[in-house]
Amino acid sequence: MNHRLIRSLDAGIGRLICFLLTSHRRMMGSKSDTQRAPRQVLFLKLIEQGASVLAMPAFKQAANLVGRDQIFICVFDENRAILDLLAPCPEANIWTLRSKNVVLFAFDLMLMLRKARRLDIDAVVDLELFSRASAIISYLSGANRRVGLHRFTMEAPYRGDLLTHKVAYNPYLHTAANYLLLVDCLARPASDQPINKLPEPMLPTQHHQFNPTAVDVSEANALLLQRTAGQVPRGPRFILNPNASDLLPLRKWPTPRFIELARQLLAAYPDGLLILSGNDRERKETELMCAAIQSPRLITVAGSTSLRQLLTLFTLSDVLVTNDSGPGHFASMTQIANIVLFGPETPRLYGPISGNARPMSAQLACSPCVNALNHRLSPCTNNRCMQEISVATVLAEIRLSLEGQIPRLAKPA
Repeated sequence: MNHRLIRSLDAGIGRLICFLLTSHRRMMGSKSDTQRAPRQVLFLKLIEQGASVLAMPAFKQAANLVGRDQIFICVFDENRAILDLLAPCPEANIWTLRSKNVVLFAFDLMLMLRKARRLDIDAVVDLELFSRASAIISYLSGANRRVGLHRFTMEAPYRGDLLTHKVAYNPYLHTAANYLLLVDCLARPASDQPINKLPEPMLPTQHHQFNPTAVDVSEANALLLQRTAGQVPRGPRFILNPNASDLLPLRKWPTPRFIELARQLLAAYPDGLLILSGNDRERKETELMCAAIQSPRLITVAGSTSLRQLLTLFTLSDVLVTNDSGPGHFASMTQIANIVLFGPETPRLYGPISGNARPMSAQLACSPCVNALNHRLSPCTNNRCMQEISVATVLAEIRLSLEGQIPRLAKPA
């Protein structure tokens, strides 16, 4: 299923199912056991791998409450890789749903719900921001504690009355802080609504550090040797991630800007190496960029690396320039200078919370236009917020980031 279909299903049939299940809940009576602490916690974080990095403090907080072995996480299959690296719970406790089509999704969902009920999971934390699908899954899981965002009197997306622990959304808190609040509300009495009458959570400055093994470093160096025909430049190393996911294409900095940035970096650093990253779907675009620039010091690894290999490349490089997307959060697990370009969303809510993050934004009055209250659907068709970020501004930030840079973990063989 593509993201447009998922949104259509969520907005259409999702609204109807939420209404029917709310009617069912009211007829059957509310059931919420708050007399004892939760024994197991199931997190629902279906989309966006980068958001899973932001959720890591919440995962650790829940592990402190019930134990790491009693943490379960449900995600779409394509978003599992980052959880395997973060390891917030045992591998067997990560449950995946295939999203290729509706039939596969429904089949996996039935298996997941059956597993949750068989284990008698008693607490669900819904990390999705006003998603109807996650509210439905929370209710059908059978858990008697269901924590998530509720609209109360806001004109926010309707998703029924399926939660037992209703949290008021605070748009002034970083997303990672909102995730932490949801966990903190698990042990609160459900009667005091909204339930998040708590001090603002303090976010850690370093929540997870990726440390590659010697084998990881050797594999990454071998890839660079292969792509540069054995002539790896010894100067600064830059990774450019010129793509944004099809979930929010408005986040994309124009490709011509990335091409111009690459040309200026090659001219400014004659011993530097430029690496284009991306997934397999983005391989062709990066190859076209390489063909347009024609430099042996510009290579692409798009579609050729696992997530672990990409993180290893981050540790072996000096600067990353990326649209607001997963790689910016992955890079926060390393010490690479992490220049993240924001437009439709804001770093105040979605910026990396650790590592060497250097967010940039044109700060137009219309930005951010994508938020939790509009289902992340913007009316914009002309992302001036990204177009207003100039190549000169990004290049200046790169130069600043190289001053006093932490030495790379290793040099190429």
